[in-house]
Amino acid sequence: MSTAVKIYDTTLRDGTQGEGISFSVTDKLLIAEKLDQFGVDYIEGGFPGSNPRDITFFQEAKNLHLKHARLAAFGSTRRAGTKASEDAQLRTLLDSGMPVMTIVGKTWTLHVTEILRTTLEENLAMIEDSVRYLVAQGREVVYDAEHFFDGYKANPDYALKTLAAAVRGGVSNLSLCDTNGGTLVDDFKGVIARVVKEFGADKVGVHCHNDSGLGVALTLAGVDAGATLVQGTVNGYGERVGNANMITVLPNLFLKMGRTARCAANLSQLRDLSLFFDELANLRPDPKAPFIGQSAFAHKGGLHANAAQKVARSYEHIDPALVGNRTRVLVSDMAGRSSLALKAKEMGIELDEKRPEMKGLIEELKEREFRGYEYEAADASFKLLVTKALGQRKSFFEIESYRVIIERHGAELWAEATVKLKVNGESVHTVAEETGPVGALDKALRLALEKTYPQLRDIKLCDYKVRILEGNAGTGSRTRVLIESGDGHSIWGTVGVSDNIIDASWEALRDAVEYKLLQDS
Repeated sequence: MSTAVKIYDTTLRDGTQGEGISFSVTDKLLIAEKLDQFGVDYIEGGFPGSNPRDITFFQEAKNLHLKHARLAAFGSTRRAGTKASEDAQLRTLLDSGMPVMTIVGKTWTLHVTEILRTTLEENLAMIEDSVRYLVAQGREVVYDAEHFFDGYKANPDYALKTLAAAVRGGVSNLSLCDTNGGTLVDDFKGVIARVVKEFGADKVGVHCHNDSGLGVALTLAGVDAGATLVQGTVNGYGERVGNANMITVLPNLFLKMGRTARCAANLSQLRDLSLFFDELANLRPDPKAPFIGQSAFAHKGGLHANAAQKVARSYEHIDPALVGNRTRVLVSDMAGRSSLALKAKEMGIELDEKRPEMKGLIEELKEREFRGYEYEAADASFKLLVTKALGQRKSFFEIESYRVIIERHGAELWAEATVKLKVNGESVHTVAEETGPVGALDKALRLALEKTYPQLRDIKLCDYKVRILEGNAGTGSRTRVLIESGDGHSIWGTVGVSDNIIDASWEALRDAVEYKLLQDS
């Protein structure tokens, strides 16, 4: 049995049907080039006549110089009672100039009689005629058998006849679609095996949705049953709860199931590919995404971290580098000496587990976590804590005081922050205004320091999160603030805790600035 599979990406069509997903024409062109570089075999671009954006995309796509991937235009079979050669939609597909035509057809008798409102025989003719016409025009044709598993359950003989009609027309691949996403794995696998037996593995593909949380499992089961083409979307984008997530499917296929494809050689680029798509879609990456998420190889328990240091595979199912990820050690009140030493090493600090300062560091860490500090997303604050415990924390400035005033003038709201510092023994007093108190504090703090430390001009506050730790205490609740800062080259997290949200924010802002100065010193 051949181990080769073909990878068919439908992010630009099915993926864009997901809620909150929208790509510009430029985005879509960049995506096509990125997928080609990664090594996918087919890129489905959408229907070339559905909207101005897709029309423009296909016009521009003719100028792309793809090295491997074949672009596919998506449409449906001819209309009932018309000739394929006279069908406007099929003509639009051909006019797109794409080498591959993917057409969807009805396989469920319910859809044929109640949605298309035609006869079962006419539907078979629509499928065969459409495929034959496109093939005669020199196009490769993929047939998406819509609702195939529902159709097979209702009338298996007719569902198989629809596939036979496409094969008679000269189709390249029969992609069986679990359109409603409701099929269970064993049932799915049995149907795929039947179709493979009838038409041959080289003709069968799978297209799965995630409505039951099984999109990836169904896709892998389909390949195990003999399918040789896999459809999916990057990051699982898609209508309702999404499509089979290709970012999870691929490493399972290549690393666990022994399958091969052209893009297998580029698997170490998988995480970058996922992040690229999230960036264009303006979505925050899922930290718990399998294989490529920030937490996928993160160890928190001391025993886990210690074991992973000695034998990585004892707590990691693959080498993270294979998919472009890395091992991370999280520090918390569960941490032991091994975890702290590993985390410090990760941040460039050699910390001997047997150093006398280690006991005090662990005790302070646990006491701080008890008060509400959390360092899993605040590596920079953790590094400052370690350098302080080791007596290595350099003093760049001293804080004398700060004050924030908020004023409303009609519809306008302004915050004014005043900061007093000592820098190299000299008092510095600055005032800054912003629309919010945290922004005003951030601006005033950096204004006070930029003359001495001009590199602080590059810092930007990237993200700001607040969590109330004791909701039953009302307005006196303890608050944790997590801040992400960046300088164009790296991003770091800091944390502050107080029963005053401004004070918690100030602490996190101060750590952000101190960390930048420490890194540059």
